[in-house]
Parts: sequence; C-alpha cells; structure tokens
Amino acid sequence: MNQKLRTHLYLFFANLIYAFSFTVTKDVVPGYIQPFGAIVIRVTVAGIMFFVFQKIFVREKVNRSDLGLLLLCGLFGVAINQLLFFKGLSITTPINAALMMTMTPILVLVLSGIYHDEKITWLKILGVISGATGAVLVIISGKELTRGAGQTMGDIYVLVNATSYAIFLVIVKPLMKKYHPVTVISWVFIFGWLFVLPVGWSEFASIQWRTFPAHIWIELGFIVLFTTFFAYLLNTLALRDAAPSVVGIYIYLQPALATLIALLLNRDQYPLIKIVATVLIFLGVYLVSMKNVFAFAALKDKLNPVKATE
Repeated sequence: MNQKLRTHLYLFFANLIYAFSFTVTKDVVPGYIQPFGAIVIRVTVAGIMFFVFQKIFVREKVNRSDLGLLLLCGLFGVAINQLLFFKGLSITTPINAALMMTMTPILVLVLSGIYHDEKITWLKILGVISGATGAVLVIISGKELTRGAGQTMGDIYVLVNATSYAIFLVIVKPLMKKYHPVTVISWVFIFGWLFVLPVGWSEFASIQWRTFPAHIWIELGFIVLFTTFFAYLLNTLALRDAAPSVVGIYIYLQPALATLIALLLNRDQYPLIKIVATVLIFLGVYLVSMKNVFAFAALKDKLNPVKATE
C-alpha cells in the first residue's frame, strides 16, 4: 500500500474513533466515573499496553537528552489534554465540546510555522478555513448550542485542551523523526501518568465499580482500548510521515463522522447544509495535505519580482 495512503487511513480511523468517543464518554463520565478518575484508568491501562508492546516489538532506547522533551509531550499530549477534555465534557455538551475542538488545526498551523520549518501556505490557510467552516456548519446545524455558567467553564476547559493537543502535535514531531513512533508514545504515556496520577487519584479511589451495568463496562473498554490506545497509536504512526498541520486538519472530520454515524443509526437527519459542510471539510483536508506550492515566500517573489538588470 502507498505510504501516503496508509498515513491518511491512519488519520481517518483515528478520528472515526474520536467521533464515537464524544457520545460514549458522556455516558460514562460523570454519571459513573468522575473525569479525573477516568483519566487515571485511561492512562494507566493504555500506558501499560504501550510499554509492553514497545518492549516486545520495538526494543528501542532513548537518549537522556530527549527525556526533557518527552516530559513536555507527556504533559501537553496526555495530562493537560486528557484531564481538561474529560473535565470539560463532563460539564458541557458534546456539541459544544466539538465546536471548541475546531481551534486545534488553526493552532497547529500557526505553531508549526513558528516552531518548525513547515511553511504556512495559502493552500493550508484556505484548507483550514474550509475545514473550520464545514465543521462549524455540521455542529450548529445539528443542535442548538447551549450556554450556562457550568457549560461555559466546560467550553473553556475543552479549548485549553485543544491548545494543549496542538502544542503536543508540534513538539513531538522531531522525536518521530528520531525514534519509532511506539517508543515515543510509550514514554509520552509514562511521563503523562506521573502528572495524571496525583491529580486523579482521589476520584479514582471513589469509583463504585459494583454499580456499573454491562453497557458501562463495554463503553469504558471502548474508551481505554480504542479512544486511548488505538487512536493515539494511529495518530502517532501518522505523525511519522505527515506534517503536524495535516494531522490537525483531520480533527475537522470528527463532527462530520459523528453525524454520519448518527444518520446510520437513524438518530439524525442529513440536510443539504450538512452535505455542503462535509464537502468543505474534505476539501480542507485535501488542501492542507497538498505540497507547498504557494508558500508566502514564493508568493512574495511573484508579487515583487526583482529585475535581472537591477
């Protein structure tokens, strides 16, 4: 299979999992598990899975000089990202949370231009605008946005989570070029666990396991196995070959995919506005994935040509 196609499939399936997770997570948190307690479960179980997988199949060591950056990746990519997302989702609505997450690709594009040599091109800007427009149309056409004191605070938590994840996507890229993706994500979860455990221990210890009905166990298993282990693994594998901005733009697929899932389950309608929105999202993914043919520098040279005689 073509490597580029494989990378896009990784990203598609990772965001398909995330599209399911908005509703699944809302069933479990905070009705049966408080948000920080749920993160302790996620990071602990998935971290062990990554560690064992790495020791069996990869067996790669990291340089001590890279531990500091891995620590930051654990802080932004696991601790802040997951803690604030679950906390925010527990007090706001899935639709509000999805809207806040549309900030991530924009932040990734800006940070990539500052932190890396990835050029901010007109195509990328148009792609992000197209994707953002489509994502917002999908979200606001489904249900009415709700506002309240608690929900506003929840939206802020999710927005900070989106910012944290954008930082993670950018700062982890150099490590992906140096190590196997499984090695990187294993260390990211180890360091993330160190931050998460003291914050979430009291909520974890208060979980009433005996009160869980069968469907909550299944949904908790989905959150740990798919939303944490497989989604992080797929995104990590994609980051090895894709620019952070490409990984980020795929986030816009989540509301569109969530709507498609609801449609298949006969829980939603798909009017014309959502069809247009979905087209805009896929157009955005396509534009951001294209090569840098309209970089700012190149455009500047075309607008201000220097004559050979000068």
